[in-house]
Amino acid sequence: MRWALVKVCVAVTTMVVVAFAVPLGLVIQEMARDRAFSNAEREAAAIAPALSITTDRDQLERVVASAGSDAGMAVHIPAADGAAAVELGKQRAVAKDITTTRKLGRASTTEVPGGSTLLQPVALSSGEIAVVEVYVPESEVSNGVSTAWAVLGAVGVALIIGSVAVADRLGVRMVQPAQRLVESAHELGEGKLGARVPEEGPTELRLAAVAFNSMADQVVQLLANERELAADLSHRLRTPLTVLRLNTASLGDGPAAEQTRAAVAQLEREVDTIIRTAREAKPQTAAIGVGAGCDASEVVRERMDFWSALAEDEGRKVRVAGVDRPVRIPVARADLAAALDALLGNVFRHTPEGTAFAVDVHNGEDAVIVLVSDAGPGIVDPEAAMARGRGSGSDGSTGLGLDIVRRLAESTGGDVRIGSSVLGGTEVRIWIQLDGRAPVRRGHRGSVRRRRRGVGVR
Repeated sequence: MRWALVKVCVAVTTMVVVAFAVPLGLVIQEMARDRAFSNAEREAAAIAPALSITTDRDQLERVVASAGSDAGMAVHIPAADGAAAVELGKQRAVAKDITTTRKLGRASTTEVPGGSTLLQPVALSSGEIAVVEVYVPESEVSNGVSTAWAVLGAVGVALIIGSVAVADRLGVRMVQPAQRLVESAHELGEGKLGARVPEEGPTELRLAAVAFNSMADQVVQLLANERELAADLSHRLRTPLTVLRLNTASLGDGPAAEQTRAAVAQLEREVDTIIRTAREAKPQTAAIGVGAGCDASEVVRERMDFWSALAEDEGRKVRVAGVDRPVRIPVARADLAAALDALLGNVFRHTPEGTAFAVDVHNGEDAVIVLVSDAGPGIVDPEAAMARGRGSGSDGSTGLGLDIVRRLAESTGGDVRIGSSVLGGTEVRIWIQLDGRAPVRRGHRGSVRRRRRGVGVR
């Protein structure tokens, strides 16, 4: 917008300068010409009284010399009453033009080499017509014209530069509020809920700032209401959790009882975390710092220990690979555990008992891939499954499991893909970027994909 205004002002000012400077320059040029010929007419008029009195050559030569223009003046006196014609000075005009002026009896101008001449007829006492020729050089006709054009050009350039400066200031006055509006919109999108726009500038941008600030206030209020609602709903789970915890005390000893008590304890911790997070004044939008995150191998082993008991009860074969050494990823431990629980819970929920499943961790140079695969019937439409993960929910699903996994991967710059596994069922691939770069697209031939070929994973 700023440069557009500058270009418009340059174009308009240039048109105005041309429209006024060119006619003005032509007027000045014409004035210089008129001035030169007016001087010539005055010189010719100075000789006329002497010609009306005498035609003597010597006397006329003195008159011409006294006028100070003998070098550029000529007098042509025709022969009369037996007297010979008199020619004084250097003749520059052709005889035909002199004769025509004498016949017509009025002044005229004619072009000659190096300039022009003024032919002024003068009546003699004898009744004949003499012609006074005054030479006007081209330098005299154009005297001061070049200077005038230079001044007009300088004034035009100064006007254009001034218009550019004014347009630039006006552009800044208009662009700065728009830039602040864009910056505040980006800040609000990044989770900085305190971003506001100064309500200043042109009327339209000021109204836009008022609307943006009002929208930001409404967003803050809506988020606060949602946090309170989430906290309230989570708090309602405390009563049934308390009952479950008391009932687990009567289960006695044994692996199943310990697993149940551990699950209830974890559920209580998750509910407490949800309540604390929902009651926070600001959303957690900061990126994980250097050294933060978790060991993916440790989290996978822990969650597989939890789910293996239920898998044994249902007769499911379980395989875990790639967790024999630490694998650091920029993801919080609780987030990775929640994503794994969501995927493994889907395996138990949507596949028949006895269906085998596996969890593989592949560590590459720039990314880590966590594969959860099963030998179930598979997913007919992976895109619809991902859409369901975004909240449409169907077939007894809350629509949140895949959404949790997707948000975890995208928080690192990775993504989630659904395909067919080597076991014959579904494979959910969580691509976790280690350097926070943009998500890797399908068909990427990077180091992790080459590593996956080595273990036979599709």
